[in-house]
Amino acid sequence: MATFANDNTNQSNRSAFYCEFNEDFKYILLPVSYALVFVIGLALNATALYVIVFRTKRWKPSTIYMFNLTMCDTLYIFTLPFLIYYYADENDWPFSEPFCKLIRFLFYANLYGSILFLCCISLHRFVGICYPVRSLYWVSARRARLVSLAVWAIVLFCQAPVLYFSRTRDMDTERICYDTTSPELFDDFLVYSSVVSVLMFALPFMVVMVCYGLMVRKLLEPSCGSEGGVEGERGGLAARRSKQKSVKMIIIVLAMFMLCFLPFHLTRSLYYSFRYLSCNLLEASSIAYKVTRPFASANSCVDPILYFLAGQDVRSNLTKKSKSSTSKSKSASECLTTHL
Repeated sequence: MATFANDNTNQSNRSAFYCEFNEDFKYILLPVSYALVFVIGLALNATALYVIVFRTKRWKPSTIYMFNLTMCDTLYIFTLPFLIYYYADENDWPFSEPFCKLIRFLFYANLYGSILFLCCISLHRFVGICYPVRSLYWVSARRARLVSLAVWAIVLFCQAPVLYFSRTRDMDTERICYDTTSPELFDDFLVYSSVVSVLMFALPFMVVMVCYGLMVRKLLEPSCGSEGGVEGERGGLAARRSKQKSVKMIIIVLAMFMLCFLPFHLTRSLYYSFRYLSCNLLEASSIAYKVTRPFASANSCVDPILYFLAGQDVRSNLTKKSKSSTSKSKSASECLTTHL
């Protein structure tokens, strides 16, 4: 099948050349992968929302962030049926252009919303582990709500231009709903996309890496839970177990972040940049970009699992906290388990 850049046409102010390559694989890969993400993600996120809304009596800051993250994932998942139909029908968009704009807007708004809320959760855990005493004053449910509102405002503001750039175009036998924008607006879109990638992905990714690096160093310190006596030994044993669980959880979160979001943004940046170079590079980057898109979608299936892992830790921590008899053993347990 003959295709141009931006799935159909490669056109820029500096060069105008016609690239032909076959990417029919995406008409199988994307519908199948999106369908799996839709089914699994909808079930997991619906369960997480049910637990948060109906089973959680007291909403802590971590609960608020996880609720907003789950909402991002759920809204993102609701865009997938339309994209499944679109790609299964080989790039034939049967709906209106305003609806194309809405789907693309929700797709990317909730993608970056998930990234920012993961960053908020990472910062929250970092403060709780590295500054357990100060976190009692820094962290509150009210501040978590304000931060969540700020995140939604930032996401909506940064993704509003998508409503302008998203376009449809009638071809010979199909109607295209551009994943990026129409060819004549692509130069402007490239600038916009680069800025958004830096602000909404690169910076949060650096924050997450730094936070988890400092958290791992703190968790590996032998100081917490080293008090003497029976209570101190019990606190030390609990601390060691919490260290192991926390380090494993950090590894899982970092692996998810790097596998779901990093490949997607790298291949997408190459795909956009190679439009100005050659058809061979464009074809290779296009294949890589299409292959990594399901990984970014799979993040919405992993987030609820992390919530349930964190929920178990919180409940066990509350039990341990209520059974503590000395302030030393209590602080030893809190410095490793609070806010996880």
